[in-house]
Amino acid sequence: MSADSSTLNHATRVRAHQRRTVVVHWIRRTHGWFGLWGAVLGLLFGFSGIWLNHRNVLKLPQAQERTRAQLALPEPVPETPEAMSQWLQGALRMSGPPDSTRIEAAKPVAWADKNDKSAPVLTQPAHWVFNFGGPNEIVQAEYWQGNRSVGVATTHNGFFATLTNMHKGGGMPLAWILVVDTLAGSLIFLSLSGVALWMLTHRRRRVGLVLFGASLVTVLTLALSAL
Repeated sequence: MSADSSTLNHATRVRAHQRRTVVVHWIRRTHGWFGLWGAVLGLLFGFSGIWLNHRNVLKLPQAQERTRAQLALPEPVPETPEAMSQWLQGALRMSGPPDSTRIEAAKPVAWADKNDKSAPVLTQPAHWVFNFGGPNEIVQAEYWQGNRSVGVATTHNGFFATLTNMHKGGGMPLAWILVVDTLAGSLIFLSLSGVALWMLTHRRRRVGLVLFGASLVTVLTLALSAL
């Protein structure tokens, strides 16, 4: 091998090492920023996730208080779910529209005797359910079309019940859901960048591949066994 060829190979190896160093530095720095962004939410979801996963054993007090009431409807009665939603927002003094709405159209009752042709057809009226509130308080308004009032159930949550609702996204605004989506994206990046850092900075790559493969097989086995 000539001196020029040896020098060229050495320069190629140096450039490859420099590119690798730049990539590792970028991944490590970005990994740290993503981890810092999701640190607080990660702790919240971590602690609440542990409690949810072992709630039958830990039995932490949720301190929920539930109250029920009937709210008289105005004249004329709101005829559409949209009109009912707007009226309820004002009547219940809510700062915004319902977080979720469930509309069930009128339908024949399931317990009717279909063999008796002379029996009158029984129809279940339309059923509208509106959910207001946030993680610490949930207000559910239930209306059966034709009634003169709306049933209102209010649930006041304690600290742990509030954490549970934040974890599940129950009663949370769109902004919270979008922030949680960024946390999910951060976890995906942290996982991929962690594997990349291992592969780029450790010589014993086979050990890493074995650990990664074992983790993957374990997760898939547990997930498939639950189906």
